[in-house]
Amino acid sequence: MPKSKRNRPVTLSKTKKKGREHKENVVNAIRESVEKYESVYVFTFENMRNLKFKEFRDQLKSSSRFFLGSNKVMQVALGRSVADEIRPGLHKISKLLRGDSGLCFTSLPKEEVVRLFNEYEDYDFARTGSIATEKVELEEGPLDQFTHEMEPFLRKQGMPVRLNKGVVELVSDFTVCEEGKPISPEAARILRLLAIKMATFKLHLTCRWSSEDFEIYREGLEDSDIESS
Repeated sequence: MPKSKRNRPVTLSKTKKKGREHKENVVNAIRESVEKYESVYVFTFENMRNLKFKEFRDQLKSSSRFFLGSNKVMQVALGRSVADEIRPGLHKISKLLRGDSGLCFTSLPKEEVVRLFNEYEDYDFARTGSIATEKVELEEGPLDQFTHEMEPFLRKQGMPVRLNKGVVELVSDFTVCEEGKPISPEAARILRLLAIKMATFKLHLTCRWSSEDFEIYREGLEDSDIESS
């Protein structure tokens, strides 16, 4: 009788070693980028879509390099205080690596970087847990956009539907989602079927560092916030 894979022991030391090596590689790559590129930006993101982010990153591949991952690892690479920063002023960048953040090293002029980040956005279907940007209601009556084969699936999503002479029919008004409230798994599926996109993948610049200066872009942040954090 073949042995169950579930009962196969796992050597944690190998996993830990691999994780440590990966972190060290990231730290080294970030420190190399500090020397290679003229400036570094901290950016935040909303509704991350990996494929779309890859497309954006590929546009700048010849002049820039991006890092996403553990904020702590990126902070260690740059230095978290004046005492351990690898270049003067880089600890300010570390202080602003919070939440959903990343680093962009580039040699592009800052005006070009600001323009590219501000202009980039992509609309997509909302995922479970996202906040609805509008209220979506369906009125009682035939749902001509759905074929009769869809009726069982729609019922499973909580929609009060039935087949009437082969046509999917809503037997009463139905609210798919409410503006400002989290989207349920069922609502996310229905919105996709209705081709309603509520998620916007957007990148926001927080700050910029170069050997000559440091600049904050995000409203509500001051140098004093960085020094005291």
